Amino acid sequence: MSAQAWRAFNPSLDELLEFALAAARAAGEVTLKYFQKNPRVETKADHSPVTIADRESERLLRQQIDGRYPEHGVLGEELGETRPGAPWRWVLDPIDGTQSFIRGVPLYGVMVGLEREGEPLLGVVHFPALAETAWASKGGGAWWNDAQARVSDVARLEEATLLTTDPLGFAAVGREGAYQRLRQSVRCERGWGDCYGHILVATGRAEIMLDPVLHEWDAAPLIPILEEAGGKFVDWDGARRVRASGGIATNGALFAAVLAQVKPSMGEQG
Repeated sequence: MSAQAWRAFNPSLDELLEFALAAARAAGEVTLKYFQKNPRVETKADHSPVTIADRESERLLRQQIDGRYPEHGVLGEELGETRPGAPWRWVLDPIDGTQSFIRGVPLYGVMVGLEREGEPLLGVVHFPALAETAWASKGGGAWWNDAQARVSDVARLEEATLLTTDPLGFAAVGREGAYQRLRQSVRCERGWGDCYGHILVATGRAEIMLDPVLHEWDAAPLIPILEEAGGKFVDWDGARRVRASGGIATNGALFAAVLAQVKPSMGEQG
């Protein structure tokens, strides 16, 4: 194999990250064409909303990936999976926070993650309506709008800020008890949810973010960003896992304390 061919199949993380940033920003421009323009909202089989902006954003991301890395696999929220089993796999959420998007609230993001043999190597979360971007690659640190991102050093739950996407969602998945225990232990609670909440943790503006339900396309981009910023991203069992049913982001210093609150006790689920 020639050196050029080898590089095509083994691109550097810097190259891949540069590509992911450009692709996420381009997809973000697509979403802005429809933001606060009242696009028609459809309801998917799982009862979540979707718009033309979600689909066009993902189509653009896929076109860019297929043009640059045609041998890579792709998993996206709206258009499924292509080339399953490929060593490299891009994981896409073209609009995370569609509920915010359809209401004209700017706290939605374009999420792009990349795995190699199942290991998350880089993540980009771009907030088009805010002109903010967070990104990280394994071993390369985490960044937020060109400044290094770092979690807060808050080490006591009584001083922490807790974020959630949907407080009503915890009971539906048997986590209401865990949620109530934790919210009664912290200093402050806010509803800045979806991917924006996790990035607030990664950038030191909050300490804990809880999601009762998550998918691969949500988790894969967040793991590198939280970890490179000094935090942790795990499922409700405390495991570092992309294929999880829910997610917890912490600043790391509070990880054990948070897990102690949300772990089942006396047979209670959640």
